Amino acid sequence: MYWGYHLMLDCSGCDKHAIADYQTVHDFAKQLVKDIDMIAYGEPQIVDFGKGDKAGFTLVQLIETSNICAHFTNDNGAMYLDVFSCKTFDPNVVIAAVKKHFCAVKIRMNFITRNAD
Repeated sequence: MYWGYHLMLDCSGCDKHAIADYQTVHDFAKQLVKDIDMIAYGEPQIVDFGKGDKAGFTLVQLIETSNICAHFTNDNGAMYLDVFSCKTFDPNVVIAAVKKHFCAVKIRMNFITRNAD
């Protein structure tokens, strides 16, 4: 039995308008929580910062079983997403949400199980 499940997605070719649009990022966070059957702990925190090719939104959504965190880079249309939870979830549901909201052309997935013992 594992303590946690950690999905990491490196996404390229995202719709540059979508990843730079606050409402789209907000709606993605809200919908993803529902899609993977989690319970949000508060509202998503979405901050636009950085300089040059590092500029873009960072999203943090706490969930009762851990967190969802994403970094978007406006310059090259990339998204880096982590979903970590001690409750199981389907990585394919997360990938479908990324494609739906951000039209990612390429997605590299890493999925690991976590256990401190």
